[in-house]
Amino acid sequence: MRLLLVEDDHSLAEALAARLDEHGFAVDMVHDGTEAAFVGTSEPYDVVVLDLGLPEMPGIDVLRQWREQGVNIPVLILTARGAWHEKVDGFRAGADDYLVKPFRFEELLVRLQALVRRAKGVAAAEIRAGGWRLDEATQSVRRHAGKQAETVSLTGMEFRLLRYLMLQPGRIFSESHLLEHVYGHDSEKESNVIEVYISRLRKKLGRACIKTRRGQGYMFDPDAACDP
Repeated sequence: MRLLLVEDDHSLAEALAARLDEHGFAVDMVHDGTEAAFVGTSEPYDVVVLDLGLPEMPGIDVLRQWREQGVNIPVLILTARGAWHEKVDGFRAGADDYLVKPFRFEELLVRLQALVRRAKGVAAAEIRAGGWRLDEATQSVRRHAGKQAETVSLTGMEFRLLRYLMLQPGRIFSESHLLEHVYGHDSEKESNVIEVYISRLRKKLGRACIKTRRGQGYMFDPDAACDP
């Protein structure tokens, strides 16, 4: 999942970005409201963490501008402003969630994971597709077949890619689309990197799980017999 982190405290932003990266988010950082307003409309983010006390343009105005322009990315406000009326203003401006500083990273993480799942139409507390269950805490996937359950460990990038595919099983995604959502803006990547990680996932899950549609892209098939 590609995440936009809008925070003017550079040290906090860098620390958060590092931890979010460990948990499967491709993070882009910006530190002022004007840049945030621009990149939020020009890049394909899956979720945004937005501070309110930003230089150049307040975060609440950034959010209002996004919503007026039809940007429907889930936004979590992360701010020191915790008065009830400030929370009300945030939700009225279009926020999807609101967390007050100081905060625990674990709470921020589960809120973001829930926002991403709901944005993709997943109401359950875990990501499921066919007989597979994705564990976001351990970055592993389990296959349930009858009473048997097999757990497959994933690398960081395998987890990012599989999570994106499993959130929308049966939907075809082009390589360029997947690149935009599992890598950050400044990440270095080879032209065939998606193909490489698809191959690795097929070796772990079974070739039939992830299908190729020639000239279109890849899809996770929840009805396939996905024996490794």
